[in-house]
Amino acid sequence: MDPQRRRNLTFFTIGLVFLLSGIEYAVILPTIWRYLQTLGAPPYFLGLSLSAFSFSGLLCGPLFGLISDRTRTTKKIILFANCFEIVGNFMYFLGYSKWLLLSSRLVAGIGIGAGSSIFGFLTRNTAPEDRSTIFAIVMACRQAGLLIGPAFNIFLRLCDFQLGPFVVNKYTAPGIFMCLLWLLLQLVVLLMFWDVPLQPSRGPAKEEDEEEEEDEGRPLVQPHDLTGSYGTLSTPPPRVQPVANGNLPQNSPPPSPPLDQGQSSPFRRFSVRREFLREEVVVLLTAQFITLFNQTALETMVTPLTQKYFNFGELENSIMYCVCGVEVIAGFVFVRWLSRRVAERVVLAVGLILCNISCVWCLIFLANPQGGFPWQLGEFITGVFLQVLGLPFVAVAQVSLFSKITAEKTQGFSHGVRRSVGGLATIFGPLWAGGLTSSLYVMLGVMMALLALLTIMMAFSYERLVERPTVEHAGDSEE
Repeated sequence: MDPQRRRNLTFFTIGLVFLLSGIEYAVILPTIWRYLQTLGAPPYFLGLSLSAFSFSGLLCGPLFGLISDRTRTTKKIILFANCFEIVGNFMYFLGYSKWLLLSSRLVAGIGIGAGSSIFGFLTRNTAPEDRSTIFAIVMACRQAGLLIGPAFNIFLRLCDFQLGPFVVNKYTAPGIFMCLLWLLLQLVVLLMFWDVPLQPSRGPAKEEDEEEEEDEGRPLVQPHDLTGSYGTLSTPPPRVQPVANGNLPQNSPPPSPPLDQGQSSPFRRFSVRREFLREEVVVLLTAQFITLFNQTALETMVTPLTQKYFNFGELENSIMYCVCGVEVIAGFVFVRWLSRRVAERVVLAVGLILCNISCVWCLIFLANPQGGFPWQLGEFITGVFLQVLGLPFVAVAQVSLFSKITAEKTQGFSHGVRRSVGGLATIFGPLWAGGLTSSLYVMLGVMMALLALLTIMMAFSYERLVERPTVEHAGDSEE
């Protein structure tokens, strides 16, 4: 199979992984609140169940990233992580008690830790100028899952039958449905994912200049090349032999560092302080935490709020999430177009402005809704629309920038740390909102203060939010 086809199939499989993660979120979130109520769970169990999923992902993300950086393998990590998704969703299907339901989300959350390995894989195999586009497409796949998920939920809510000793109804059906989907994904990963290094896509416009780019981007001669070739160099560098016509011999290895030097010890000069305690990295990690904290807090608040003011059930909530999915996908398409024309920091600034407007709107109109049903519904729809609108801008910009200002050799671990920071946010967000559904001024006020802090931090660090001249560790520059 030619390398380009392997590349396309591998990226397609990565898209399916994120698609299924979005579908899982969309089929479980609208029903888990009522599912817990049928098991006699108190209100705070909603926040615990949502946070448990993120907690296990928080712990496993850096670990999976560390393993992928050291071994340069991603396929086995995905297959291993998916096993936890399968087991966790089957436990969710059983649902004998509120504690089993909580444990099911804890087990399934281990599976999302593979995302750090996937982002490291994408960073190593995409050109910097294409990275925003690739990340936007991958994130859009998850949002497509959020869009498709509610459509599945419309049919899953009609389930009402026995499967041997198990009851299949609108609450347990999402668990067995996702269990089957993750099983199918295991086969797809086995057949259509390759760990071999994939060359970044150049695009049709650059095909004619491919040979020139290779000549400019790679050394023409290597220390291990054969001697006795035609042609000489006027000032040959030490320990380098000339190569005929500037072409490498067919039997020579590719121009990459030897295994024992370049791949066996990516953390040889790694320093947590140099890597993560830099101003621009702190700003991006703060953006990751605050935006996800606010997003998950609002998502946790939405279901009880719609039940209280609008008497929404599973069908209405599923339709609402479906519409939000359409908006988010449209936002990712626009961000993909915009990121080719402006810098990522501009995209991030636009996203933060939209998030601030959204939070102010919610603080004014949703904390204490006024007027009749149509007026309250209009206020609610506007607040949700503004909140969802800013997500693609912040998500794509901060992930792409983070991959460019951290070392390429340890991208898996770095993205694991980034996703763990996001995991902390998705733990505290639901817990914070779950305990303050009756005190919305306090909940939204803290969210607004966090956004204001992030906006100030970005304003002071705006000039530093650019790609580094080199993405290797600071210590590597000494070589």
